Amino acid sequence: MRIMGIDPGLTRCGVGIVDVDGHRRSQFVSVHVVRTDSDAELPARLLQLDQELSALMDTYQPDFVAVERVFSQLNVRTAMGTAQASAVALLNATRLGIDTALYTPTEVKAAVTGYGRADKAQVTSMVTRILNLSSPPKPADAADALALALCHAMRGVGQQRVAEGLARQAQ
Repeated sequence: MRIMGIDPGLTRCGVGIVDVDGHRRSQFVSVHVVRTDSDAELPARLLQLDQELSALMDTYQPDFVAVERVFSQLNVRTAMGTAQASAVALLNATRLGIDTALYTPTEVKAAVTGYGRADKAQVTSMVTRILNLSSPPKPADAADALALALCHAMRGVGQQRVAEGLARQAQ
């Protein structure tokens, strides 16, 4: 099963892709950070994000897309941009018929590190270790996107889909 994790953002949107086998082993495929110009108008930024996410989904053909759930932030402008980027990611996946899931930052941290209040360094360290990477993914948006993909791989929905896929292959 191929899982694409998306850490939504208007300025930087992390996209991490992992493959997961029936034994819950995850293998790194790729990681990207889609960047938009903060001086550009919002519609142009959303269009660029839409086009780049669509191209990445076409290239990597994920079976599932895991997106970070927008949570309440003190900075309303940042929360709005994150929500808009999240909507673009969900729309792209849905348009292509790809199943999606939303995970809170706490859920992702708990799945990857075992502690829901882990800091970014701990998440990055565990992503690097789990995926057997030679160096930590950078920037943090890249590590967070991979953590989202790993979170879904470790959750029951992801494992059910892996099992279904393996059953189809065995037939």
